[in-house]
Amino acid sequence: MVMSKRGIQSLIQVVVVLVILIFINVISSYWYRYFDLTEEKKYTLTDASERLVNNLDEQLYVKILLDGNLPSGFKRLKNSTRELMNQLRSINSNIIFEFEDPNAGTVQESNVRREELYKDRIVPTKVDFYEGDEFVQKFIYPYALIYRNDNFIKVNLLESLLPGSNEDETINNSISLLEYKMTNAIQKINQDNRKNIIFTSGNGELDAKQTAKLRTSLRSYYNIASVNLDTVVAIPPAIDLVVVAKPQTEFDNKVLFKIDQYIMNGGKVIWLVDPLKVDVTKINGALSTENKFYVPEPYPLNLNDIFFKYGVRINPNMVLDLECTAIPQVTGMQGDKVQTSLFKYFYHPLVSSTGDHPIIKNIDRINMFFPASIDTIKTKTPVTKTVLLQSSPYSRFQLTPARLNFEILKYDPDISKFNKGRQNLGVLNEGVFESFFKNRVNQESLESLKQIGVDFKTQSVPTKQLFVTDGDFIKSKVNPVTNEVSPMGLNEWERKVYYGNEDFILNAVEYMMDENGVLASRSKEVKLRLMDVMKIRNEKGFWQFINLGLPLILLAVFGFLFNFLRKRRYAKN
Repeated sequence: MVMSKRGIQSLIQVVVVLVILIFINVISSYWYRYFDLTEEKKYTLTDASERLVNNLDEQLYVKILLDGNLPSGFKRLKNSTRELMNQLRSINSNIIFEFEDPNAGTVQESNVRREELYKDRIVPTKVDFYEGDEFVQKFIYPYALIYRNDNFIKVNLLESLLPGSNEDETINNSISLLEYKMTNAIQKINQDNRKNIIFTSGNGELDAKQTAKLRTSLRSYYNIASVNLDTVVAIPPAIDLVVVAKPQTEFDNKVLFKIDQYIMNGGKVIWLVDPLKVDVTKINGALSTENKFYVPEPYPLNLNDIFFKYGVRINPNMVLDLECTAIPQVTGMQGDKVQTSLFKYFYHPLVSSTGDHPIIKNIDRINMFFPASIDTIKTKTPVTKTVLLQSSPYSRFQLTPARLNFEILKYDPDISKFNKGRQNLGVLNEGVFESFFKNRVNQESLESLKQIGVDFKTQSVPTKQLFVTDGDFIKSKVNPVTNEVSPMGLNEWERKVYYGNEDFILNAVEYMMDENGVLASRSKEVKLRLMDVMKIRNEKGFWQFINLGLPLILLAVFGFLFNFLRKRRYAKN
């Protein structure tokens, strides 16, 4: 059989097309490229993430446990994770990843794998969903494990379900934070030298037990210690961050000088300061006395002047907010048992994050206790002040000295009095600070600096300080019998954990220590574009026609024209 010239040309064309397709597929397997046409640029990595990944000189292996039969939301999370990993691998081929289903295999194999994961504190999420008409319950592991040599870091890809949000919004928040979580873990596992954080002591600060949960979370990545500043000549430059957690006694000028010069040399400080000494348990005790009220006393901290120099002023007041948590009160007796009920207590505000700063982006509410308002002050040196925490618009403040009792719980609040608007409760200052001891340093302080070979500085290099008017929000409680540490944000009366407490302080530490700017990727937002239900209902027939009827009509028209033109062409021949 002799093939015609036209047949040979057609065969050559087919072969050329196949060769081109095969060539494109081979090239694409080695060269990953994408074009981000989305409004929020959700597929575009931040510059900091690109720099971090590009500088990797060792191989990283990433195992992602999000595979197998998944509900639709987790499939979105899986696909987004795959897209991110492809992006990272396109920048640096040292990143190798694979997906794994921990539930694969026999029941025995699956149970063994689950036990191994549990030893590493990798706990599954139970999900109920319909697969067709069948109701399915499944344990899903939304984790990525990043390995470097003999070390690994686990990354929880799934965010907690925030109050008022649904599963789709939770998945969306999780997708928004994928880049930050992965690059932050990559940065940590590649740190050969761990950074150093100290908690100050000697001025009545929260002790190691009260900050046990925070210290445990930080100890995975940083060196943690408590230091009494009275016992050291100066804070050494090797300290990367100082945390002052709820001091209760006066700072003398020697200690303040050490902190001040630490800041002048680029040191970073987180100040968690309560201006008033308030103890809820003593309010009832005061009511049983002749005075019938309880007056909280101010802590004599001697910090007002130095804070003013650094650009903030903590006001002597207490902020009340209609958005708050509850406390129990006795409402009666049933037999010999005391009956209690929960009442909203305006001195315990629930603070929602409303800004786009990476410290507060996408975190839960923060439960604070008797916070004060804080003002920003103009400084001689360039300092940027960013308000991170604010009360709700339905707030007011109570100047001190103030009488506290539980009488306000007996009546509905007068909403018209909560008219002072949002009150600042946490401020981040960044920039160049002027020394509080400029033109007032004594010879003894100068000698202490000479002992460590450091000169007195009147102005800092660019650095950061965080001021929050409550220290109790990071506190944990330790069970004296089991030594079990409660999570930060646990409201034992409401039996609820406010995860924003922990997220805020951990993000703040990350921001203070982050030299590469990786935390900026927390500000990325993937918009959840929900369908307009009413529009769908009103235009249902039109869009059904567009999607189903119109393609059939176009196909029929094309077939008619094709046959008509074909007949005309061959009729002439």
